[in-house]
Amino acid sequence: MRSRRALLYMPGDNWKMIAKSVTLGVDSICMDMEDGAAVNKKAEARATIVKALQELDFGASEKLARINSVGSGWERDDIEAVLPFRPDGIVIPKVESCEQVEWASRIIEDAELKNGWQVNSLRILIGVETAKGILNLKEIAAHPRLDAVIFGGEDFAASIGATRTKEALELLYARQAVIVACAAHDLQALDIVTIDYKDADALKAESEFGARIGFVGKQIIHPNQVQIVQEAFTPSDEAIAYARRIVETFAASQKEGKGAYALDGKMIDMPLLRNAEKTLARAKAAGK
Repeated sequence: MRSRRALLYMPGDNWKMIAKSVTLGVDSICMDMEDGAAVNKKAEARATIVKALQELDFGASEKLARINSVGSGWERDDIEAVLPFRPDGIVIPKVESCEQVEWASRIIEDAELKNGWQVNSLRILIGVETAKGILNLKEIAAHPRLDAVIFGGEDFAASIGATRTKEALELLYARQAVIVACAAHDLQALDIVTIDYKDADALKAESEFGARIGFVGKQIIHPNQVQIVQEAFTPSDEAIAYARRIVETFAASQKEGKGAYALDGKMIDMPLLRNAEKTLARAKAAGK
């Protein structure tokens, strides 16, 4: 599973912005055919994303393509346009049912088999942005091709008739629901966008709060947000040191034929090992 501290959206029809994004050292670049492309620019967005997948060197950045929502009428053209050029994953917005994820998964698997790619090598990230999506997360998050759930705060607030505030208390229940579902299914939970990209203090505070409550990364919409978000979601030196101890002692315990064991008064087993490995992966992505 990729490290996704910062997921940067780029309008799919804007070649200049996509080309700049690959120079930013951001964790994930999501080229957008949905909200980032006007209705009369959908075809241009598909063509531009295909060109980017063919011609640009994304380096260590994950390359994602966000299609239009299932049922929009554009989704099949979107996914079939970009799949042959093998993005690292497909982002599906406004997911409200497991059937919507399965629809995309079948198309992706057909492409994997047709091209001789490893099955399940192309992953799905979903946007959960409505009351119905939150209520159905238990079933949705169980889909085997999922890697991450992206919470859309603005759309969710609109779906329940809430007024968005800087404190975002109106989103807390839904944000925690996403975190719990992801933790239960070993998925990554990605937090809301800070819309005011010029307010660095608000971005820092919101990012640090998101990291504390369990998100592993955050959506961003401007290059100036990259560094602040990456720092907020980078493990501390203390967390890295503890994760290394878990990995080292777990290996020693397995060599001795033991299962779970105690470390600093805590029981260590496979789930904690996986969490430690994720911590070290995020640290490595940050150059630590």
